[in-house]
Amino acid sequence: MNGRMLIATLGLIALTSACSSPGSDIIIDPTYVDRAQYEQDLAECERLADQVRQKAGERAARGAVIGGAIGAIWGGNRSIERGAGVGAVSGAARGSADTENEKKRVIKNCLRNRGYTVLN
Repeated sequence: MNGRMLIATLGLIALTSACSSPGSDIIIDPTYVDRAQYEQDLAECERLADQVRQKAGERAARGAVIGGAIGAIWGGNRSIERGAGVGAVSGAARGSADTENEKKRVIKNCLRNRGYTVLN
């Protein structure tokens, strides 16, 4: 995998993970909930969750090193390059998913601390 392909793939991963809000799939018990206040609290909790640092870059780097090592074991410079590329892409995808899950956890905890009953 060449450098341009890797950059394009990582960009696509970042774009798709940024398209939906982590709070959009959180289900709360709506009984006795002021919807306007909930929307305000949710927005504040999402801003707090944005502090979760991106893990995708760390995982990509680790994946590239591991993939390069595997490629080196199987032989050839081309294998090292391919292994590093595959490792970086899969590491970035995993890191992005982990980051989103952590953001959801932060939002749910924030909402619970504000008195909401989070159902999922």
